[in-house]
Amino acid sequence: MSTKVKFELEFPIQASPQLLYNYISTPSGLSEWFADNVNSRGELFTFIWDDSEEQAKLVTKKSPEHIKFKWLESDDDNCYFELRIQVDGITKDVSLIVTDFSDDDEEEEAKMLWENQISSLKQVLGSR
Repeated sequence: MSTKVKFELEFPIQASPQLLYNYISTPSGLSEWFADNVNSRGELFTFIWDDSEEQAKLVTKKSPEHIKFKWLESDDDNCYFELRIQVDGITKDVSLIVTDFSDDDEEEEAKMLWENQISSLKQVLGSR
């Protein structure tokens, strides 16, 4: 069994925390940039891509700060992905911090995937 490594990525985003939170915490928001379609029933979110479907449980959320999901098919109970909005106290710059886990040998690939996803998010938000 391969070990999972935790990684964190930070993306500056030009959008209000409230607007950004809507895009990371609602099925309609997530379908705009994260997956082709997202459905939720209570705490269960179903993410749909072209030919695959994955379910995640909503672990915690706090508006407009963060949301944390755990993939249901993950064998590792300690693995999750979290999207956290950070606002600089002085400059008021907004960043999105992504925390995720990947297999040791797939970390670069996982990071590139997030970079692509966040780039789509920025386009939707009209952020550079």
